[in-house]
Amino acid sequence: REAAAKRVEQRYAADRERLGYKGCRTYNDFRELLACDDIDAVVVATPDHWHVPAAIAAVRAGKDVYVEKPLGISMEHNKAMRETVHLHSAVFQYGTQQRSFSQHCGFACELVRNGYIGDIKAVHVIAPNGERGGNAESQPVAEGVDYDLWLGPAPVTPFCRDRCLGVGARKGVYHIYDYAIGFIAGWGAHPLDIAHWGYPHIPVEYEGTGVIPTEGLFDTVVDWDVRGRYANGAEFTLKPGSDLTTFVGTKGWIAVGRGRQTLAAEPASLLEVKIKPDEIHLLQENNHYGDFLNCVMTRRTPASNIDSAVQSDFISHLGDICIRTGRKIKWDPKKETIVGDDSAARMMRRALRAPWTV
Repeated sequence: REAAAKRVEQRYAADRERLGYKGCRTYNDFRELLACDDIDAVVVATPDHWHVPAAIAAVRAGKDVYVEKPLGISMEHNKAMRETVHLHSAVFQYGTQQRSFSQHCGFACELVRNGYIGDIKAVHVIAPNGERGGNAESQPVAEGVDYDLWLGPAPVTPFCRDRCLGVGARKGVYHIYDYAIGFIAGWGAHPLDIAHWGYPHIPVEYEGTGVIPTEGLFDTVVDWDVRGRYANGAEFTLKPGSDLTTFVGTKGWIAVGRGRQTLAAEPASLLEVKIKPDEIHLLQENNHYGDFLNCVMTRRTPASNIDSAVQSDFISHLGDICIRTGRKIKWDPKKETIVGDDSAARMMRRALRAPWTV
């Protein structure tokens, strides 16, 4: 906290006189921050298991929220987040930044939404694979860590560095089921968001395979191979690899990747299309954080709002559930529930450790 606060102070030191900057306060407990009347908006960039509980608490405290992806660690948590945002008329921006800074992603989705590739026949999504391993050996709690608060709504487990820290993609919080559902959501959130942005529906059937590691600390699904079907019969697939979303239509296809600004199409002439003024335009800003702040001030709906966030995140969860059960999952998009499989439907919920609630 102190190191981060120091960087903020250095960045804004010159603005003390010009902008009336009052300094950066630090807190150990986020609830103390939420009690401050002079704070209008917060960014939730915690481990995944804290995303929804912290964001709901913020909205109930009268704050607008920017929430990093993925959304919740259960589908019912996502529904609770959506209900709370709408109940309090809060501004909610989801951390799928390609909706602002990746102009090529928006252009690809505009082509799809405006019918340039015809009727959708298939949507194929690729997302980077998860990690295996992790050392579960118990260790003394690291200095400065309030471990009970870090665990929050998650079950009590011994502290170890691979659980709480780690480097880059190997942070345990990304790959341990108590805190996340793995990269099928943690990285899948980006290409799945593009899929839903371009084709705003989610599949109604899911089946697939994957590996749930049994050795080491990490136990979220890897090597997933999910196949599904939309209500109109269009095919859906989700596989591991470099991030890519491909829309296949009756008149051609478009493939778009977030990370390396990948954009390809057949016919290639699609890439020369100019979206007409009276057609659907999706891009609002070229700065995702700026879009959020502008929406806080104007009350406009952000580029990556709560409704689309919930729907795209549902796809990750349903893919995970079909792998964990080993069964085909049928989804009712109107009732927002799994049908015909009570045990799978129960996996839409997660218990929270007292006293935490959503």
